[in-house]
Amino acid sequence: MTVTSQFIVILAKLFSGFTVRWVDCQPETCQRIYFANHTSHLDAVVLWSALPRALRNITRPVAAKDYWTKGWLKPHMAKSFNALLIDRKEIKVHRSPIDIMLEQMGDVYSLIVFPEGGRSSGEEEMGKFKSGLYYMGKKRPDLELVPVYIDNVNRILPRGEILPVPLLSCITIGAPIFLEAGEPKKDFLERARNAVRALKEV
Repeated sequence: MTVTSQFIVILAKLFSGFTVRWVDCQPETCQRIYFANHTSHLDAVVLWSALPRALRNITRPVAAKDYWTKGWLKPHMAKSFNALLIDRKEIKVHRSPIDIMLEQMGDVYSLIVFPEGGRSSGEEEMGKFKSGLYYMGKKRPDLELVPVYIDNVNRILPRGEILPVPLLSCITIGAPIFLEAGEPKKDFLERARNAVRALKEV
């Protein structure tokens, strides 16, 4: 881990004051897809920072290339936490974002993804999950799909704001799920979404 990476972890802890709860799940180093609700640009940084160091070293947040390549600071930060930047605007038919993610994972890395795609306000209902998580589970049935609920990070860096405001947040990591044989895409995505929502009440 680089000095910058350590600094990011310290800052994330300072601004978010996060507590982490593992519910029916252990911080193991097997390959996983951590999938979470999305309310802030800080979600990926805070969740990555909240993982134990051994897991951080092999976990890559998936983030929007158009956001994390602006200016000089964001690209440096993205490189420091080994983000996998996906181009949301120029998607090639023969090389989908899902294929890129799985290729970059290899047999080593885990990923952090946000199936809603765009951010919600945190005050409203979670958006419907896009199909990416389903196809990742279908192409790599060996991967543990781990639901995560991130609470209060949207208030630390509200939409449209530049500077974060120190507040307390909580990250709840739940039991892994898997795509069941023959399970329809719509049913799976709703089940995955409900797995995240349920963690809010734990």
